[in-house]
Formats: sequence, structure tokens, C-alpha cells
Amino acid sequence: MKAVIPAAGWGVRFLPLTKEQPKEMLPVIDKPVIQYVVEEAVNAGIKDIIIVTGRHKRTIEDHFDRSFELESILKNGNRKALLDSINGLHDLADLHYVRQHEQRGLGDAVYHARHHVGDEPFAVMLGDTIHVSEVPVVKQLMDVHARTGRSVIAAERVAGDKVKDYGVLDAVRLEDRLYEIRDLVEKPSPEEAPSDLCIAGTYVLTPGIFECIEETSPGYNGEVQLTDALRLLQRKEGMLAWEFEGKRYDIGDIPGWLNSQFELALKHPVYGERLRQHVRELNDREHLF
Repeated sequence: MKAVIPAAGWGVRFLPLTKEQPKEMLPVIDKPVIQYVVEEAVNAGIKDIIIVTGRHKRTIEDHFDRSFELESILKNGNRKALLDSINGLHDLADLHYVRQHEQRGLGDAVYHARHHVGDEPFAVMLGDTIHVSEVPVVKQLMDVHARTGRSVIAAERVAGDKVKDYGVLDAVRLEDRLYEIRDLVEKPSPEEAPSDLCIAGTYVLTPGIFECIEETSPGYNGEVQLTDALRLLQRKEGMLAWEFEGKRYDIGDIPGWLNSQFELALKHPVYGERLRQHVRELNDREHLF
């Protein structure tokens, strides 16, 4: 299976940080966000990845390319650990890049991958989402698709008024963690939300989604919304949701990035204990908590 990683947005919620720096290249501890996404795909057995970029995203391509000068400096300086950390990036997967020349929404970004995907099911993984799970979340969806043949969306429970920031599912439970989707509602008020089961940004879709995107009119800000196309696909083919096992870190805005950075750093095998000690000392000194 191939994976499509949309990474063409402007990242306006991070300005001025993302004026020239792609949001997907923001660091989380010692790696950019998009490297976590690519590594999840690879760990799920996906080796053919299409990254949909924009004009200001060249550093994404450079990150996954070789840097002979840097490799030589590290090798000559006997800095093997650092050399090892970059050596395999260009061999992680077969990476292909397609440019979305206009910012016309997530649906349009996925549509740009249609020629490479062809007539096959494929995964969509957002370029600003990190998962921590025993089985890669995208692999969980691939397994559901393998036994059902249907499109499947990763879903998670979202508490309280936070549902207004998500696409929310009207769905019926079929079995543990598996749901039949009846409708998708984009960013409803908590009072109007059909459930607390929300779209979590990872998908395995049939190629029928491309025709649905073609039939989807631009919505808010003149953009083609993927959720609108998914609603159409659901009516045509039916669609499943999988309440995934694991933890999702959303790097969609500065608070989400900071929270994710902090939580993942605390769990890091090298830096975690140092950070915990620093927080303890800081709290003793400043009485933060």
C-alpha cells in the first residue's frame, strides 16, 4: 500500500515561526514532525510515499536527501552516533513529491496524488500528527481494510467542548473499536455533535475518493474539504471508523506542539530523566505547581 502525506499548508497558526519554515519541519525533541510520520508509515510496511508539498516546502525534500558534506564532516570528526542519526533518512522509503500550486484545501492536496496512487487503496497520514502505539495506527487501519475491503478512518474520543475543533462521526458500533459511519459532521457545536467520536487524521481509502473529490464543491475559504468528499464516499460505498489503540499528538497549533514536545520529552530514553529533574528543581525554586 502507498501512503499520501499532505504537507502543503501555510501553517498560519504558528506564524511568525512558519513564515519560511514548514510546519511539518518543526522539531519535536530531536526530529522534525514529518519524520515521525514517515517512520510510522515505514514501520507499517509502507515503502512508497507521496508527500504533497507547496512552494515554501523545499526543506522537507532536503531533509530526506543525502548531505555528503555533512556526512563527511561527521565521519572525519569520528561522530558516529550523529552520522548514524542522518545516514538512513534517504533510504527510509521511496519518497515522491508532488506540488500543490494553490492552497485549495486538504481534499485538493490528496487529489494531487491520484496519478501516483492509481486504482489502489492507499493511506492518508497528516504531516503534523505523531502517534505512539505498539502497532502503528496506520497499520491498524490497513488490517481493518484488509479484512473488510472498505475505507476506514482513525477515530478517537474527544471530551467536552473540544469536539468543535474536529470532524465528528455519527456511527454505530459493529464490534470492539470498529464502527459503521452514518455521517460526518465538520466542527459542530458540543450541543449539535452526534457523538464524541472524532476524526483523528489517518485514513485508508479506496480510490473512489478521487471521484468524490472531483464532485465536491469548494467550501470554507474556497477550499475543497476532505470531510465533504468523505461524506460523499460514505454514501456511495459505506465507510468504517476504527477507534485506534495508542496516543495521538496533534502538532496543529502552538499549544498542541508545546504539550506534545513536553510529554514526549518526558518519555524520551535519553532526555526524559534530565527534564524531570529540571522540572523538579524549577518547581522547588519557583513553586510552579
